[in-house]
Amino acid sequence: MSLRYALLALLSVEPMTGYGLYKQFESSVGYVWHAPDSQIYPELRRMERDGLLVGEEIQWGVKGRKRQYHITADGREAFRSWANTQLDYPRERDPIHLKAAYLEWAEPDSARSQLQAHLEHYGARLVQWQQKIQEIDAGTSDMLNRRLATVPDEDHSRVAAFKRFTYEGLTARAEQEIAWARRGLALLDELYPAQ
Repeated sequence: MSLRYALLALLSVEPMTGYGLYKQFESSVGYVWHAPDSQIYPELRRMERDGLLVGEEIQWGVKGRKRQYHITADGREAFRSWANTQLDYPRERDPIHLKAAYLEWAEPDSARSQLQAHLEHYGARLVQWQQKIQEIDAGTSDMLNRRLATVPDEDHSRVAAFKRFTYEGLTARAEQEIAWARRGLALLDELYPAQ
């Protein structure tokens, strides 16, 4: 159900089309909650049916039309209620750590390749997330600036601090995963010494 609240978060800033939401999703909340457009569009229709959004047809290009969504008062209240509700943690699903528990079945070169890919994945994520922190600090984050335009001036520092806090947690996770992958590569060298 977190997709619903991720969409409400974006729509609390400004009305958007499904396509606009998808693009914003990928560059903001998508870092903490992945959803393809095949999930976003049906959820928007459900949210409209549930009274959390109102959709309107708008002109798109010369002859086209798109549906633009606005958050309703009920949508804002649902979002506020969600923000105040204790998180019910889901059970873990962590494919790389599951696989790591059974790397004795893998060829050493394959295990190295998989751990190297993990290291590269989180290395790239670390750079992205550090960039987001730099944008927040420099005041150049487009989405944050649009959000700040919707809240009173006295709330600006809190809003920015929570966004930064989120990316700090993501960078810490990336750093931990990088260290773990490096430890795994060292373990492989230890268990399978070059001959």
